[in-house]
Amino acid sequence: MTTPKRRGTIVHAASCVLAMFMIGLPGIGAGQGAPPGPALFAVVDRDKDGVATRAEMQAAFTSWFATWDQKKAGALTQAQIAAGLADVLRVPSPALGGRAPSDTDVQEMLKALPSAAPARPARPRRILILAHSPGFTHSSIPLAARTMEELGKRTGAWSTTVSYDPAVVTAENLKQYDAIVLNSTVGAFLDEAGEPAVTDARRTAFLAFVRGGKGLVGFHAASDAYHSGPANTPFARVAPMPAQLAAVMVARGDKDTDQKLTSAEFAAVIDAWLEALDSGKTNRISEAEFVQRFTAIAPAGTGRAGRGGRAGGRGGEVTVGRGTASSGATWPDFNRMIGGIFKSHPWQRAPVKIEDAGSPLTAMFKESSFEFEDEIYTFFQDSWSRTNVRVLMSIDYAKMSDAAKGQEANASARTDADYGLSWIRRDGRGRVFYFALGHREDGIYRSTAMLQHLLAGMQYAIGDLRADDSPTAR
Repeated sequence: MTTPKRRGTIVHAASCVLAMFMIGLPGIGAGQGAPPGPALFAVVDRDKDGVATRAEMQAAFTSWFATWDQKKAGALTQAQIAAGLADVLRVPSPALGGRAPSDTDVQEMLKALPSAAPARPARPRRILILAHSPGFTHSSIPLAARTMEELGKRTGAWSTTVSYDPAVVTAENLKQYDAIVLNSTVGAFLDEAGEPAVTDARRTAFLAFVRGGKGLVGFHAASDAYHSGPANTPFARVAPMPAQLAAVMVARGDKDTDQKLTSAEFAAVIDAWLEALDSGKTNRISEAEFVQRFTAIAPAGTGRAGRGGRAGGRGGEVTVGRGTASSGATWPDFNRMIGGIFKSHPWQRAPVKIEDAGSPLTAMFKESSFEFEDEIYTFFQDSWSRTNVRVLMSIDYAKMSDAAKGQEANASARTDADYGLSWIRRDGRGRVFYFALGHREDGIYRSTAMLQHLLAGMQYAIGDLRADDSPTAR
């Protein structure tokens, strides 16, 4: 289950004001079902008199700053603001960025769920799903989290806690869990900017958890973490909304250029936002005015993204020049533990080959090779090798057309034509399962066989399903 860290009127009011900023941002506000203006107005107008006052909204923001400045430093870093925004945004729903999976996607997923687990749990199991993504934020993260939660409920294989806060990764808190699931955690998902001691403690707790005998499951973009990208060739991404809005606020309000906002600087930014809403200086904003002026205060510099969440249409991503041979690993212990570093995704459909047909993790697949549609990841050659992992599924490269193979040419194709899609491995006494698919909401979440594969991998990581996890190439 997902439990917001903060409740009450401050958070509700702040989330509504923030939602005003989001109109015009891709995937948020406009285009997400019914127009949000009337519903947001109903929450902002707490006294139900038909108007929203500046005082109501200003009080929310003032309290917001105080809540985020937990150390009473008198200033907030961009990372703190982004984390605070992300926290506020998940109050209206348990989903990242205030979004919940669509009813259609949930219902289709529920129809595809397997009804039984391949192994009986040795004892009641608990898993922690970490969905914090300080890099690109996948739109499928909420659906993936819900899927893992429902898998555990239906089969009785585990109970689930979902968190979007990396602060839950402490040695003491992790004692209650049997496995951590990294739900498309792009970027330096455990790091705290400007707090090296906090970062080191989280990393140490994470590694000790797995190597001490627990489980790790990496889901889709969990491999797109802790690497610098191609040397001297920057790659562009569509920034996630909380981080983007935080960057806009700091850029506009940081008068002393220390990369922080004092309470006064923060208040000045908010005053500017409110000026755009209360342009007539009446201090009374009707519902019609409230809705009409949303777009006037949306941050600039955003791109247009499709349902897949990245610019360039469904399943696309803004990626430039991810083509050198070096993966640029920045946390080698993690990079080796997860098994590989994401390089590119040149294909949206590919032939899939079942590699380890005798494994209980692949027993659900009735064919040794089949076509599947999703965002297909490839991995840097210096980061992924059969000497480090036991491959369960891979791309059946021999069955790809020359035209399809050529699509990866600009992304520095692997010289060994070897492309894993799921695998397991040992790290110390711990067990790791990585599953590269899961980008599209209409992909694995509607495939019973793929969900059975995910279920089996989860039970392997927990320790309830035994499987040969020796490297494929010894």
